[in-house]
Amino acid sequence: MSRTTLATLLTTAFIPLASAGLADTGEEIVANVCGACHLKDDKGQFSRIDSSRRTPEGWEMNIVRMMRNYGIRLSDEDFVTVLRYLSDTRGLSIAETDGFRYILEREPLADDHGPDDLMTQTCGRCHSYARVALQRRTPEDWEKLLHFHLGQFPSLEYQALARDRDWWGIAQGDVLKELTTRYVLGDPPAKADADLSGEWRVAGRQPGRGAYDGTLTIERDGDGYKVTQVLAFVDGQSETGTGSAYLYGAGEWRATMTAGDAELHEVMALREDGSMDGRWFHSDQTALGGRIHAVRTDAPARILSVTPDHIRAGETVEMRVSGVGLSGDVALPAGLTAETVSSDATAIVLNVTAAADAVAGRVAVGVGEATLDGAVGVYSALDRVSVEPAVTYSRIGDNGGPIAKQPAVFDAIGWLNGPDGQPETGDDIRIGAVPAEWAVDNFDAAAVAAEDTKFAGQIGPSGVFEPAGAGPNPERVMSTNNAGNLSVIATVKDGDRTLEGRGQLYATVQRFVDTPIR
Repeated sequence: MSRTTLATLLTTAFIPLASAGLADTGEEIVANVCGACHLKDDKGQFSRIDSSRRTPEGWEMNIVRMMRNYGIRLSDEDFVTVLRYLSDTRGLSIAETDGFRYILEREPLADDHGPDDLMTQTCGRCHSYARVALQRRTPEDWEKLLHFHLGQFPSLEYQALARDRDWWGIAQGDVLKELTTRYVLGDPPAKADADLSGEWRVAGRQPGRGAYDGTLTIERDGDGYKVTQVLAFVDGQSETGTGSAYLYGAGEWRATMTAGDAELHEVMALREDGSMDGRWFHSDQTALGGRIHAVRTDAPARILSVTPDHIRAGETVEMRVSGVGLSGDVALPAGLTAETVSSDATAIVLNVTAAADAVAGRVAVGVGEATLDGAVGVYSALDRVSVEPAVTYSRIGDNGGPIAKQPAVFDAIGWLNGPDGQPETGDDIRIGAVPAEWAVDNFDAAAVAAEDTKFAGQIGPSGVFEPAGAGPNPERVMSTNNAGNLSVIATVKDGDRTLEGRGQLYATVQRFVDTPIR
């Protein structure tokens, strides 16, 4: 992969991992290349470099900026080497990233907000607030970053939420105080001392498609890994991805795999108990992907998933319990009974029956010493249906242009009102994704006038919205593009009743610059 074009520099979030046998170490590159501008003090600290800590994606963006703005030249191999070195020695702990990992995982369901309106409006109007929260800096470096923003992007003073207030005065006052108090530099965590090679069991769910389980085989390859991931979906199909991976810093797993014609990226966090969790997604259409949880096959007994994760009172379903070390008796709460169809250490298939008077709610499932709390939702009738995500976006693309369409993926979620009997309150009980018929409609009067449903795209039977092509459309008023503001409607049959849920979709324009942290 060449890094000679600006587009490549700005849009490539995952780096080639083959870097064995390089002449220079990351430490030497920092000293010889970075040290030409960043001076070293009497404590051995480099100016600016040792004033911040970041995720691997954050360091990648920083290195790219040095190449783009200051003419630093690095080969692909040296780029990888220095990126690994900085991420391994000046990274964040996994705990410091929790709550904001959605931006690293390209999670389309994320609701990005700062700790208050001030921080959201100041930082989140140009990029995600998560980008801010995934950094640690000295007070002096946070102040320098504010000055850099004003110098590099002077037009931001004229943007929305800035021109109606003393933006610079607020930034130097309340915003700087918040940054220097909340995101203190601190000491970098040690690099994870873990060999991840071996066999892993994985489970998760891909919105719009359903649950899956499978295997992740990890093999040492220099200081990185070779990986093979096999996912068996509930629809009966199986997908195999092969590629390479690296464990950055305190436990940041990054993998790139090829599965059929698709290139997949995987972002996971290594947890203190040795498990990993995160998300995999298509490199060119990041809304397509799924949550994933991975545990070594030789780990203590654990249930990873139960599929399906809900059952109606009075019905019998075939239920698959996936995990590791599964042995012993199956434990179900009162009102549920089961017959074993098949079993081994990684999966038990049961015919589960819910009594007509089974108590509604989410209940635990156990196998021997392993228990998964809230594994199954029991209900006799749903109280409501929601569309998830409630608000999201798709992006036009293709049509002869270089940027792929970005679809949007929806699920219909069934709910019970909970003990208070009121909808959309804190005690509501999530039953889970349920089958639905999908449709879109114009969201408001402006969308009706522009005929957005006619031009913006179509939603398929599984809840995947496919946006229209990019470029001016001569059939629209003023030959505008195929953007639109749509209502997304899920119609669910629940016994002899019909329930409806609604979400909102902004079918919008291409993302021309897609940075590693949006």
